[in-house]
Amino acid sequence: MATDALRQQSVPRLRANPTADRVFFTTMILLLWATVLFGFAKTYYAAGMVEAPLPNKLIHIHGAIMTLWMVVLLVQTALISARRVKWHMTLGLFGFGLAIAMVIIGPIAATDALRRGAAPLGLDALTFYIIPLTAIFLFSVLAFFGYRYRRQAAIHKRLILIATVALIDAAVGRWPVAFFQTNHKAQDLVPFGFLLAIMLFDLATQRRVLKVTLYASLFLVIVHLIRVPIGFTPAWHSFATFMLGHS
Repeated sequence: MATDALRQQSVPRLRANPTADRVFFTTMILLLWATVLFGFAKTYYAAGMVEAPLPNKLIHIHGAIMTLWMVVLLVQTALISARRVKWHMTLGLFGFGLAIAMVIIGPIAATDALRRGAAPLGLDALTFYIIPLTAIFLFSVLAFFGYRYRRQAAIHKRLILIATVALIDAAVGRWPVAFFQTNHKAQDLVPFGFLLAIMLFDLATQRRVLKVTLYASLFLVIVHLIRVPIGFTPAWHSFATFMLGHS
């Protein structure tokens, strides 16, 4: 009993502020939607989605699944705002299954892009291959822990939010802004900006950056900083060439 009491005292309690949470996380999801729409509006959404001139059916499926994830995320946020917790938890099971589908099809779509030689300015296809693979890797790890801590709301929603931030590379790279299209390093400013916003929210509402925010953000930032240098190495090119030969 005494040990349990000491443990409880050693863990800082979260300051409850449901209204601030609802406003902040809803705003963040809407900003993520704006990020995605700004990048894919012309080539996908405004082009009719199923009628969009994408390279093949695989990319259509990939786009549909990713879009469905964003829809589910928005619905889940709305359910929490409406205090429909049981509905939120039920839909969360579908969301977890959808996340698994994304983790499966993501690397397949990335390898298909490698086969087609797709790459932004400044990177060759073999080097670029590391970017979508690490994005889905980040998502899979963060989403897994988000599901694991689904009964601890503060941890769960931050992990799911940051997992989604890890996926926005493709959208930012397609923004009709020359600064981002010609400078792949500058594209990191957008996801890093989302992470900074979460940290500032923690400071404003909890008077500290929560460990889950700090660790998940560091994980994403470190992977983003090292992946392109790794992508230029002969070892990575050998791996990408192997995947290309077996695609």
